[in-house]
Amino acid sequence: MAGFSQRVPAPMDISMVAHPSVTLLIDLSEGDGIVYDAHGGTGLGSVVIGLLPGELRASGRVGTCLQIRLEPALATAVFGASAELSGSLASLDDVWGRRAGRAEDRLRAAGSWHERFAIATELLGRRLDAAPRVDPEVAHIWRRTLAGRGRVRVEGLADEVGWSRGRLCARFRSQLGITPKRAARLVRFDHAAHLLAAGRPAADVAAASGYVDQSHLHRDVREFTGLTPTAVARAPWLAIDDVAWPDTRPGGKPATK
Repeated sequence: MAGFSQRVPAPMDISMVAHPSVTLLIDLSEGDGIVYDAHGGTGLGSVVIGLLPGELRASGRVGTCLQIRLEPALATAVFGASAELSGSLASLDDVWGRRAGRAEDRLRAAGSWHERFAIATELLGRRLDAAPRVDPEVAHIWRRTLAGRGRVRVEGLADEVGWSRGRLCARFRSQLGITPKRAARLVRFDHAAHLLAAGRPAADVAAASGYVDQSHLHRDVREFTGLTPTAVARAPWLAIDDVAWPDTRPGGKPATK
């Protein structure tokens, strides 16, 4: 989790970079709030961003916002219908109904970020306790994909869990809303994007991330973000990643900016 707050709401216009998680942005601003633009459609206020949003921009006058990133296996339990969240932008109202407004009211009334994080943890935990989990094999394959930074083979992963490739792809997609191969590409892209943001030359990033060449990297960056590698390297979302989210394991301490 990460919290962002400005005493006086200020205009914002930012390109958000695809990330190997489902992202929940809870808009706690008073007034106009955040406007999202993706795939030619727009949304306003709190939003759930699927795994592969492509080119996504956020703008408007922003005061206070809580961002929560969930690995896909957890997002399936928290939001349900994970396939509908892959590659999509959904209003939190559409996903949670009236509970979304009640959650926003509680978070907005909280006296500190510490209290907001505690409330968010309670709300998510309550849904996790009541929801079915993904197959342990699917969760294992997602963790292996992350650990391998996307440089994994689907056949090898299927062998690890004793499934056929067809069964693996079907179960993975039905539960996480993405194929194993596509998930690996997204994770590999995410690793490359952070290397670009750290100032590494594109050619070096391509080699370090397992791309055939620099043009291969360029195609993936363009597909996932609609941006060039140079533009991705300047993305503010990436610049603060390691500061705002230093520990994504359960129990990790959240930070605010």
